[in-house]
Amino acid sequence: MAIIGELIKAAIDFTDKVIKDPDPIEAQNEVLKEMLEKAANTAFGRHYHFKEILENNDVAQAFARAVPVFDYDRMEKEWWHRVVNNETDVTWPGAVHYLALSSGTTSHSKTIPVTDDMLAAIKRSGMQQVAALANFDLPADFFEKQILMLGSSTDLKDINGHKAGEISGISASNIPFWFRGYYKPGKDIASISDFDAKIKEIARQAPNWDIGSLSGIPAWIELMLKTIIKEHNLNNIHEIWPNLAVYTTGGVDFEPYRKSLEKLMAHPLIYIDTYLASEGFMAMQKRPETSSMALVVDNGIYFEFVPFEEGNVTEDGSVAIGAEVLTLAQIEEGKEYILLISTVSGAWRYTIGDTVTFTDVSRHEIKITGRTKQFLNVAGSQLSVLQMNKAIQEMCHKYNCSMEEFIVATVHRGDDLIDRWYISADSEVDDARLAKELDETLRNNNKNYAVARTRALKDVEVVTIPVEIFHRWAETNKKLGGQVKIPRVMKEDQFLEWEEFVSKARN
Repeated sequence: MAIIGELIKAAIDFTDKVIKDPDPIEAQNEVLKEMLEKAANTAFGRHYHFKEILENNDVAQAFARAVPVFDYDRMEKEWWHRVVNNETDVTWPGAVHYLALSSGTTSHSKTIPVTDDMLAAIKRSGMQQVAALANFDLPADFFEKQILMLGSSTDLKDINGHKAGEISGISASNIPFWFRGYYKPGKDIASISDFDAKIKEIARQAPNWDIGSLSGIPAWIELMLKTIIKEHNLNNIHEIWPNLAVYTTGGVDFEPYRKSLEKLMAHPLIYIDTYLASEGFMAMQKRPETSSMALVVDNGIYFEFVPFEEGNVTEDGSVAIGAEVLTLAQIEEGKEYILLISTVSGAWRYTIGDTVTFTDVSRHEIKITGRTKQFLNVAGSQLSVLQMNKAIQEMCHKYNCSMEEFIVATVHRGDDLIDRWYISADSEVDDARLAKELDETLRNNNKNYAVARTRALKDVEVVTIPVEIFHRWAETNKKLGGQVKIPRVMKEDQFLEWEEFVSKARN
C-alpha cells in the first residue's frame, strides 16, 4: 500500500475541501489595494501618487485614470533600466535579485525583474495547482512518483549582480527543499545550458527514474520523449515510465501536439494546462471537465482587460491611447481581450502581449487565444492565432496527420498580397489542395477574412515541411528549449529570412 501517497492524497483532498476559491472580484480589489499600499513609497508609486489613489472610493477606477498602460519597451526605458542598474525601490520595494530573460516570439530580448515577492507568489500558485489535483481522481501512488520538469537552465548568469535566466530556470533553482526528492532531472542536469546535451543526459538517466508527471512546452517534451525512446529502443515511453499519468503543459495551444505526442505513449495522459510567464503565474486548469484555466485572482497579480477590437489596438498590435479598459467585474464570455497585469514584481498596467477569451465568467476561466502582435491584418483579414489554430486542427482531422507547427505571413507577390503558410506535416500532403481547404475553412469562420479574400488578399499558398525544420530554426535562433515558443505570424522581412532558412535546410 502506498502509505505516503495515501497521506499526500488525503492532505490534498482535505485542503481542497477546506480552502474554497475566493470571490474573484473582492480578491482582485484586495490584491490591488495591497500592492498600491506596499509600493506607495517606491519611485513609481510616488510618481503616480499611489497614496492619493488609495483615498478614492473606487480605487480601481482611480488607478486606471492615474497610471498609463505600459508595454515592455516603455517600462524598461522609463523604469526597469534603473532596476538592472541596481537601484532599489524603483517599481517595487527593496532590491531585485533575479531577472527573467525572455526572447519572446514577437520582439527583441527582454529583461524582466523577478522580486522575492513574485517568487513567493509563484510557489503559492504552485501549491494551488497541487491542491487542484484533488479534482482529477488520481490514485494515491501517483503522489509518490517523480515529476520531470523540462525547462531552461538553472545555471543562471550574472547581470550587474542579478541572477538572470528564463523564468523556468529561476523557478527550478528556487524549488522548496521538501520537493527536491520528487524533482527530476535534478540539479546537475537542470543546470546544463546546452539543450541537446541536457536531453541526451535525461535520456541516459531515464531508466533510473519513476516519472509520474511531465511539465514543459509540448514541442520540447516531444523531442525529449523521442530521444528517450530511440536511446533505449522502446515502442513507447510507458515501457520505461509505466506510471506516467499526467502532463502539465502551458504557453501554447496543446491540441496541435496531441496526436503526435500520443503516438509516443501506450495510453493518453491527463493533460493539465497552466499559464506561467516571465511576469508571473497567472492561471491554471483546476478541473477535468474543461481545458480552460482559472485566473489566479488572489496572489500578487491584478488583471485588467482591453477588448481586442478596432479602435483599441494599433496596426502593430499595441494598445491604443485612450483604449477601453475593463476590470474583471466587467468582462463578458466569448469576447477576446488583451491582458494587462500589475504585479508584485513591479509591473504596472503592463501589456503582457497575450489575448484571452473567458469561457466561464463565474469561475473566471480563460483560454489564451493568441498574441497581440501575432494576428494577420495586413490585408484587413483580422485573423487571430486562435482561428488559425482551429483551422489547422480541422486540416489535421481531414488529412489524418499531425500538423504541430506553422508560420504564416502576408507577403507581396508582385503588386498583390497573399497569405503564405509553412506547415509541418508528418505524412505526405498535397500542398495546393491543403491551401484551398484551409482557405475555405478560414473564410467560413471569419467574415473579415472572407471579405479580404474578395479584395486585397489575392491568394493563399501552403508549403508543408518536416517539423524538424522548425526545431532547427529555433535552435539556430537560440530558442531551443525553455519557455520560448515558435512564432505563428511573421512580418514580411522576417518571413523572407525564414524562407531562406527553409530553402537551405531542404537542400
